[in-house]
Amino acid sequence: MIVAGFLLLAVGAADLVRQFAPRRWIGYLTVAVILLLLGSVSDALLPMLAALVVGALWVWCMPAERIAPLGFWPAVLLGIVSVGAVVWIAPRTEAGLVGEVWSLRSPFGDVSFDLAMLVLGSGVFLLESANLVVRAALDGEHTWRPLDLNRTPGEEPSADSSADATVLPPAETPQAGADAAQAVADRRSGFKGGRLIGPLERMLVLILTLAAAYPVLAAMLAAKGIVRFPEISRDGETGARAEYFLVGSLVSWVIALGAAFLVWWAAHS
Repeated sequence: MIVAGFLLLAVGAADLVRQFAPRRWIGYLTVAVILLLLGSVSDALLPMLAALVVGALWVWCMPAERIAPLGFWPAVLLGIVSVGAVVWIAPRTEAGLVGEVWSLRSPFGDVSFDLAMLVLGSGVFLLESANLVVRAALDGEHTWRPLDLNRTPGEEPSADSSADATVLPPAETPQAGADAAQAVADRRSGFKGGRLIGPLERMLVLILTLAAAYPVLAAMLAAKGIVRFPEISRDGETGARAEYFLVGSLVSWVIALGAAFLVWWAAHS
C-alpha cells in the first residue's frame, strides 16, 4: 500500500503546487526533497522515486491551462495501478527508521505508517487532482468548457462540476452571449466558494464511507441535487446544464468512493 500512497501523494502534491505556489519550480523542488526524505526514512526510496516520475508525467498529461491531450485516461491508469498496488502487493512488516518510532492509534486500532501514507495521499489527491479528472471527463464529452466567472487572468478555472460555473453552449448566438454576460454579472456579486465545494464534498464522501455512515452520505448527495434543481430545471433544449451536473458529480463521487475503497481494503488486508 506504500506504493499507492506515494503515487497519490506525489500526484496530489504536484497539482497543489501548480494551483497555489507563486513560483512553481520552487514548489516542485521543495515537494521533491520532502518526499525523497520521506521515502528514505521509511525504507521506500525506490517507490518514492517511481512516484516522483509518475507525478512529473501526470503534470504533462493533465495540464491545468488547456484540454488534456490524453483525456482522463491517465487518471484511469493511475487508478488501476493504485488499486493493483493495494490489492496484490502484500503489506510491509517493516517501515525503516520511521517505523521504529511510529505510533498512531485510532478508535479502530493501530494505524501503520503505510496506511497513514495511503490516507494522506488519497486526501491530497482529492483536493485538486480530482478537479482535473472531472474537467478531463467533461472535456471528453463536450467541445465546450465551463465558464468560470470568478477567475482572473492566469488563474486556473474551477474544474469540478460542483463549482457554480456557467455552461457555455457549443453554438455562439447573440442570445447565448447575452445570457453569459448576465451570468457573469450575477456571479460576480455572489459568494466565491465554488472552488471549495468539490474538494469538501469528496472529503465528506471519503469520511462518511469509511465511517459506514451511509444514510448521512445518501442524504448529503440528495441534498446537492435538491439545491441544484432550480438551476437544472431552467435548462434549455440541449440539456447542457443537467448533463454537465450529472457527469461532473458522478465522476467526482466515483473518485471519492474509489479512494475510500483503497483505504478500506488496505486497512482490512
